[in-house]
Amino acid sequence: MSIQEEWNRITAAMKETNSTRFYERCLAIRLHLEGRTFTEIASILGRTYQTISTYWKANQEDGLAGLELDHAPGGPKKLTDEQERKLADTIKTKRPADVGFEARFTWTLKTIAMWIKREFGETFTERGVSKMLERLGFSYTKATYTLTRASSEEQEHFREETLPELKEQLKSGEIQHLLFEDESMIRAYLALQYNWFLKGQQRKIPTYGRHEGAKLFAAIHYETGYVTHREEEQQDAAAFQRFLVDILTKYPEGKIVVVLDNSRVHHANELKPFLQENERLRLIFLPKYSPELNPIEGLWKWLKHDVVNNVFFSKFYHIRTHVTAFMKLINQNPLQVIDRLLLGV
Repeated sequence: MSIQEEWNRITAAMKETNSTRFYERCLAIRLHLEGRTFTEIASILGRTYQTISTYWKANQEDGLAGLELDHAPGGPKKLTDEQERKLADTIKTKRPADVGFEARFTWTLKTIAMWIKREFGETFTERGVSKMLERLGFSYTKATYTLTRASSEEQEHFREETLPELKEQLKSGEIQHLLFEDESMIRAYLALQYNWFLKGQQRKIPTYGRHEGAKLFAAIHYETGYVTHREEEQQDAAAFQRFLVDILTKYPEGKIVVVLDNSRVHHANELKPFLQENERLRLIFLPKYSPELNPIEGLWKWLKHDVVNNVFFSKFYHIRTHVTAFMKLINQNPLQVIDRLLLGV
């Protein structure tokens, strides 16, 4: 098997797994295939040289099966498998207030440790609880809003049927490019967010109070992680068509599927002649009110966090300069885009 074939095999496995530990092992193999030394990989992943060497040897001897190692050995578990299942089920289906913790509605490490002590008589540190939850498939994530008008049936159909079918068409060569597209407005001043300050001080962000900004179109390539973007004065049908031309130019051969939301711009009658003339380009629409199904939403959060939030732009063109620099930077490392935005899609 060639290095490129091995890289493709490892990357496909990373996209399909839900296991953080298996993903890390695959990432170590891929980094070595890309020319990184075991020492460099150990530094990147926070592991030892010997651990990375073990991953590589296991893959060499048994392929992907060799990377599907059992949980790393340690001290004996304090909870039985049945107790751990009860813990996981309680966190997933109940709030602390539902199980006797008055006026508490969010599971924290401290609250979980208290529940374990009460139910099973075992004492855990917060770090110990955190490690166990990670092993049980939990992650520390921020809650998000969801639109109440969204159809759960349509969302389920997209997740379980539409998207898997598109992936299958990609694997079989029926389509050559799968992209996720969206638009965003990046204002001259945006949200203020938490940041590190000296105690007793607060950073002041100046503003003119105007709402100028950059209107952006962007699309992420599912397999390569490359981001195509375009800035426009307006986000109308004509501008969207120009962006579709950019996509056709970027990918001059093969059939292209673009997954996007149900914005009126995307359904505009003016687009119909253009789409008829370019039959190799097909638009697939997400269920209504379901932005969380589009991984490119994460791109806007990333951009705003790194470039825009807590920043004042005295000149409008400064926004464009910063946005362009951000897009150029992430396209220099598209694997980071895959890992951050497309893993699990």
